[in-house]
Amino acid sequence: MLPSIAEIEGHCAVITINNPPANTWTLASLQQLRDTINQLNQDPDIRALVITGAGTKFFSAGADLKQFADGDKGNAATVAAAFGAAFETLSAFRGVSIAAINGYAMGGGLEVALACDIRLAEEQVQLALPEASVGLLPCAGGTQNLTALVGEGWAKRMILCGERLSAAKAVGIGLVEEVVATGTVLQHALALAGKVANQSPASVSACKQLIQSGRKMPRSQALPLERELFVALFGTEDQQEGVNAFLEKRPAHWRNA
Repeated sequence: MLPSIAEIEGHCAVITINNPPANTWTLASLQQLRDTINQLNQDPDIRALVITGAGTKFFSAGADLKQFADGDKGNAATVAAAFGAAFETLSAFRGVSIAAINGYAMGGGLEVALACDIRLAEEQVQLALPEASVGLLPCAGGTQNLTALVGEGWAKRMILCGERLSAAKAVGIGLVEEVVATGTVLQHALALAGKVANQSPASVSACKQLIQSGRKMPRSQALPLERELFVALFGTEDQQEGVNAFLEKRPAHWRNA
């Protein structure tokens, strides 16, 4: 089966990676993930998404290695491009994306979590980027996104030494933001996603753009852009609604306009 929107909870979509037994990625499932996120971007009522794995053992074990058994470079290039397109589309989702890691997150399974804004993991979870152990490398953002989160030292331990981390170690180095009890991560992720509904959608989108701009933009450019986007919000109905709701001591009613 392919990744699917299992349900809509308020303003949040839940995407489930469902390819038994290990929720591996195939060319078709990567393309569907990309298309699903593009679809969600067109729905103004969707302000957050949660991605999790089907079952209880695996979040995702990464790529289906059968795709690479023949050593065909053309096929490898096609799959690598699909990984990039899917996970970069996820990273650019206009709302807030949360990985609800409910089992093993290996290779491309960890990389999809790295493409999300926030990562929550259950206490039994194991995380790794073991590609070098099979003669490959993380090609879906792993070398870049992991380094940005945890620094070169831990990125090199995980990628170059093949070190596997427990959830407790992962939260200690900043790879995940929170560890929760087994069987509860989806509940915690949905509660966190629910908080996004209290925020102005336009503000969330602008703030996410600014935070992620630090990956490629020097601060001397990012700071003027911060002020520019601040002023741009004054052309929106939601900015007026937000300020007036605060002054009138009532909840804001966002129109995403």
